[in-house]
Amino acid sequence: MLHIQKWGNSLGIRIPKAMAVKVGLKEGSEVDLDIEDGHIVIKPKSNTLDAMLEQITPENLHAEIPTGKPEGRESW
Repeated sequence: MLHIQKWGNSLGIRIPKAMAVKVGLKEGSEVDLDIEDGHIVIKPKSNTLDAMLEQITPENLHAEIPTGKPEGRESW
């Protein structure tokens, strides 16, 4: 059972480590907070394509990977 605690002018809960690990949350993780059918829902922040592209740097950018000739009705 979790308890809601005062945190400044807001309210907060502590997420048990086992639950955090199960969904890939760690200190500093960003999450989305929604209300669905009267329930508070916390989800790991979903990355948008723009957010993922912003993380590309010269150090982690790899060369093009050959994937062979088109198969079926694919066109390159």
